[in-house]
Amino acid sequence: MMNFSKTIAILLTIILLAAVNKTKAQDTTAVNSVYTLQQCIEIAFKNNTDVKQAGFLAESAKINYNQSKANMLPDLNAGISHTQYNGRSINPYSNAYINEQNTAGSYQLNAGITLWHGSSIQNYMKQYRLTYEAGKMDEQNAKDKLTINIILSYLNVLSAREQLNIAQKQVEATQKKVDLLVIKNNDGAISPSDLFDMKGQLANDGLTVVSTKNSLDNALQTLTQLMNVPYEAGMQLAAITDGMLFQPYVETVDQVYENAAQQLALVKSADLKVESASRNIKAIRGQMMPTLSVFGGLYTNYSSAAKIQQLTGTTDVPTSNYVTVNNVKTTVYSQQSNFNALSIGYDTQLKNNYNSAIGIGLQIPLTNNMQVRNKLKLAKVAELQVKEQAQTARIQLRQAIVQDFVNMNADYTTYKLLLSQVEDFGQSFHAAEIRYTNGAISTVDFVIAKNNFDRVQLNLVVAKYNYMLRTKLLDFYQNRPLW
Repeated sequence: MMNFSKTIAILLTIILLAAVNKTKAQDTTAVNSVYTLQQCIEIAFKNNTDVKQAGFLAESAKINYNQSKANMLPDLNAGISHTQYNGRSINPYSNAYINEQNTAGSYQLNAGITLWHGSSIQNYMKQYRLTYEAGKMDEQNAKDKLTINIILSYLNVLSAREQLNIAQKQVEATQKKVDLLVIKNNDGAISPSDLFDMKGQLANDGLTVVSTKNSLDNALQTLTQLMNVPYEAGMQLAAITDGMLFQPYVETVDQVYENAAQQLALVKSADLKVESASRNIKAIRGQMMPTLSVFGGLYTNYSSAAKIQQLTGTTDVPTSNYVTVNNVKTTVYSQQSNFNALSIGYDTQLKNNYNSAIGIGLQIPLTNNMQVRNKLKLAKVAELQVKEQAQTARIQLRQAIVQDFVNMNADYTTYKLLLSQVEDFGQSFHAAEIRYTNGAISTVDFVIAKNNFDRVQLNLVVAKYNYMLRTKLLDFYQNRPLW
């Protein structure tokens, strides 16, 4: 049974060491490019779907705003129509019935402008301007959310990589101890159980490497997903140093909240949407007022049936009348003009048929099936909704800041305590290592001292990056440079 357990321990050690060596090989063959935090954020801005969708919505809002400005300009339209008639129709030139094939053309230029509509057009223009500005803030808010997630993932990668480096050094140190004990065991200088205890510790250190490597891979995968780029196992990130990292945060919750409420796009967008909803109500109320407008137009036409009679001469033709001269009936002749029908030229018709019109109109809304009144009621409900959303945004912002402060203070306290622990357990481990080398303590006692030191080293890395994350989030809320 003892031999079987030893065999399993040895096999487990070999497997774990292979995993550690594979990890080192992956690190060696990693890509050479090193990404900074700012580069990761910029790449994410270009590739992230949520940011792109917010940009599309902002661009649509801009188009609507431009259209609202154009609505204040005169409405100018031109029209051209050509028609072919067969059979009985009306000659547009003479307004007489004809029965022949002919073509006709009509040309018109119309213009109109609303002089007054209860300032509805102006209020709609202001509403769409506010909506467009809110859309730009929504786009920035999408970038803000993405930036926060990038910062979190970036620091998670750095934290996991630093933990992995510590874990790999622990494996190397334990491996040296195992190699030394193998020699002593072969010489019969130690108990075999000491060797197997140390091999068990080597396997435990190897498991820590595998676990931290898995955490690093997951953190890298999350980061590349946010950046919307292919996953790279060897992706390298620039280290972050902050001279103020270990100092308590200066601002209070109230100070951070006041700065954030003025800086964050989330709050600005909510406020702009409230103003936009208010303008929408004013615009709809304007639709309940009379509309005064001016309109006019220029018109002309053409017809292939339009002809002009050209005099070609005169002839004498007998009539039914007669006169008696010397008791002889003599037929009376009359002079008849002879004409030749000539088509009127295209340009001549356009000039001759030219006419214009101008007018003023007043439209007074009465009931309109209650559409405007119900539209006004819906607009008031929408205003209440965006006001509630704006209030909720401020409440959630303050809650997030308070939560960050609570976590930051806890992380700072934890970090300070762990610094002391690392110092204490480091001294303890150093003393235990000397005593173990001299055979004054057992392998179990040495392993306990080593595990204590290894654990607090890893915990210190976690606490350091947790505190860094909290402080940088609070800086971000206030639109401060991150590094």
